[in-house]
Amino acid sequence: MTYPRTFSHIGISVTDLEKAVDFYTSVLGWYVIMPPTEIVSDDSAIGVMCDDVFGKGWGSFRIAHLATGDRVGVELFEFRNAERRENNFEYWKTGVFHFCVQDPDVEGLAKKIVEHGGKQRMPIREYYPGEKPYRMVYCEDPFGNLIEIYSHSYELTYSSGAYQDDQG
Repeated sequence: MTYPRTFSHIGISVTDLEKAVDFYTSVLGWYVIMPPTEIVSDDSAIGVMCDDVFGKGWGSFRIAHLATGDRVGVELFEFRNAERRENNFEYWKTGVFHFCVQDPDVEGLAKKIVEHGGKQRMPIREYYPGEKPYRMVYCEDPFGNLIEIYSHSYELTYSSGAYQDDQG
């Protein structure tokens, strides 16, 4: 039987693990459930799992585990020789290109992201100008990962037909 699965966690690559932990705890209020830890290629259960995922020869990386207010996990990875991509927004290519958080104070959170080394990519926009107060904006963390901010829940925003005009 098919049923809607819950979202467990997301993994985000960064170039500076301590800075990322500070950013996500200070700006988004996420909390640390496992502090920065080094993982090495060895015969341990995690070492073998990483061999399965990354292939042989990956060496080591550092990871921290955080959790959101609704208990979704966030793994922050710092790989050896981590590089920030020059263009981290190739939206036409497959893969995850952003994640979204919800905050009724879209303006305040976007400002806080910028104050902590991130970037606001666009002006704050309304989905239903003059009709409903649903707002959104795209920002970036200090590592170039895209963060979208919604003022209201995903269900409220899209159940009202956000992309439909009066023609239906």
